[in-house]
Amino acid sequence: MPLPRSLSNYLGRKLFRFLLTVQGLGAFGLITLGVIAGKFGAARRVIHPLVFRETARAGLRLLPMFLFMAAALGLLVIGQSVSWLTRVGAINYLGTIMVLVVVRELGPLLAALLVLARVGTANVIELGTARAMGEVEALEALGIDPVHYLVVPRVIGMAIGVFSLTVYLILGALVSGYLWAFVQDVPLRPGDYFQQLAGSLSGLDFALLASKTCIFGFIISTVTCYHGLAQPLRLEEVSYATVRAVAQSIIACVLLDAVFIIIYLAAS
Repeated sequence: MPLPRSLSNYLGRKLFRFLLTVQGLGAFGLITLGVIAGKFGAARRVIHPLVFRETARAGLRLLPMFLFMAAALGLLVIGQSVSWLTRVGAINYLGTIMVLVVVRELGPLLAALLVLARVGTANVIELGTARAMGEVEALEALGIDPVHYLVVPRVIGMAIGVFSLTVYLILGALVSGYLWAFVQDVPLRPGDYFQQLAGSLSGLDFALLASKTCIFGFIISTVTCYHGLAQPLRLEEVSYATVRAVAQSIIACVLLDAVFIIIYLAAS
């Protein structure tokens, strides 16, 4: 039976809007990469301090919150795993579970979502307000490339910030995981625990972790900057652009994480 006309029109509009969004984000991402490759050495006295500022905003300033999340993540994983592993007599797999859950999956994805919530939304609001107030046009009138001045520092800073915070989050979660296991009287010595971690990690884990986190940062910054800068906005539209940017960033990060899961499975 053919679909009802109203449903087919609705699905067609959604598909067409999705394709336009993918096209716009792809074009904006390629433009950003081109500017990074071609103009990063230009205006160093202006751009490099902006990169350091964005790196601090997307990294150093969020460190206390990430240390708290690392302790909470270790508690959640260990608290749920210890009772089950003790019941089946498989406590020697505690380090392996921490690597599979924290290092490969939850750590990078959770770090990316937290940076999106704290910094990505601010990008949309700042750039959307600048666009609505005519500041972007003023930069163009002065001969300043808005992508070079507004987007490139945010992209580089967020990529470095997500990578660094993911490393701190994973290290904190692994250490707090053992502390919570010690509190629960698990008969596991520190040397055995860290030996399990080292035996479960491989060079592929480090390579994919670095690439995944940097791509997460690039995707989040590109999507948020696109919705704040690349579209003509009024002030009342900034909130809607922020909601769209957050939703699309989450979907893109989850899809990318699924791709890396397939790579893990294919390599193992």
